[in-house]
Amino acid sequence: MVASSQLTAKRPRAIANWLLVVAGMVVLILVVGGITRLTESGLSITQWNPVTGALPPLTDAQWQAEYARYRATPEFRFEAGPAGMTLEHFKFIFFWEWFHRLIGRLIGLAFALPLAWFWVKGQIPTGYKPRLVALLALGGLQGTFGWLMVRSGLSGQMTDVSHFWLSIHLTTALFTLAGLVWTALDLIALHRHPASRPRHLRLDALLLGAMLLVQLVLGAWVAGLNAGHVTRSWPLMDGRLVPEVDSGGHGTLYTLTHDPFLLHFLHRWWAIAVLMAMIWFARSIRGFARLPAAALNGVVGTQVVLGILTVVSGVSLWIAVLHQLVGALLVATFAWAAHAKGRERWLR
Repeated sequence: MVASSQLTAKRPRAIANWLLVVAGMVVLILVVGGITRLTESGLSITQWNPVTGALPPLTDAQWQAEYARYRATPEFRFEAGPAGMTLEHFKFIFFWEWFHRLIGRLIGLAFALPLAWFWVKGQIPTGYKPRLVALLALGGLQGTFGWLMVRSGLSGQMTDVSHFWLSIHLTTALFTLAGLVWTALDLIALHRHPASRPRHLRLDALLLGAMLLVQLVLGAWVAGLNAGHVTRSWPLMDGRLVPEVDSGGHGTLYTLTHDPFLLHFLHRWWAIAVLMAMIWFARSIRGFARLPAAALNGVVGTQVVLGILTVVSGVSLWIAVLHQLVGALLVATFAWAAHAKGRERWLR
């Protein structure tokens, strides 16, 4: 009776539901971030004002001031300006970057305020406070990485953000998403079985997660370098299985991290390796976790198909956005399947 009342006071299921809502918001911001990238909107806001920046320009004078700041960026001077950008088009790209940042602010509030409430009410189960604080810190770090990414494209001669900062910004968001899902699943298990303990990541899941991380970084680099546009053919790249790679005298490391043809090639074929590994992993858990196994198979297969369609469509906006959406869902689904795998030993 005492244990039951303590469990009710701690409310692990309520906290799990809250974390899943925040995870859904993270998926949303990843989709909007993809649109922001694909519409070349990321550099339209040249300042980081966490509080006052929540409101868009409301008067013509404010719009003109924002537009003037954008016209001073390398992107406008070397690309957008010569293409004949109008104020109306600037408002369009400004909206996506503003909306992207607004969702980030809302995620911060949606996490911090309920966390404070559950904390003050003493409803957070034992051992979960450090993990929740770490997730909050990851959210703050993500905002900082986002600004450092934007700033990388506002100075010097660069007309795009650094693809390195883009990959850090993206993978931090996806790692946060996985952490939210994993913690929610631990809390759901605690709600169902008060004696259950947090699951641990097994070695095979860790290795597969590392493979997925490599693919996510490659995808971010492909996006950051516009390498998706280098070919519209699949499986060959303009008649060749392996594209010609020109190091330009920069050396192997530079080529591996900057050559768009090579990165496109690596991204498309590492995806097949990840696909096969994911299918094997799903098979290893289907005997005791049929639903996450089926979900993992379905999501990873869909993601590969969308990747191919993105290439052959010439990076069609909405196909590419779907590719990013399903990529986020793949991370969440993998976290679900890996969590189930961590349960295997406990069930036996």
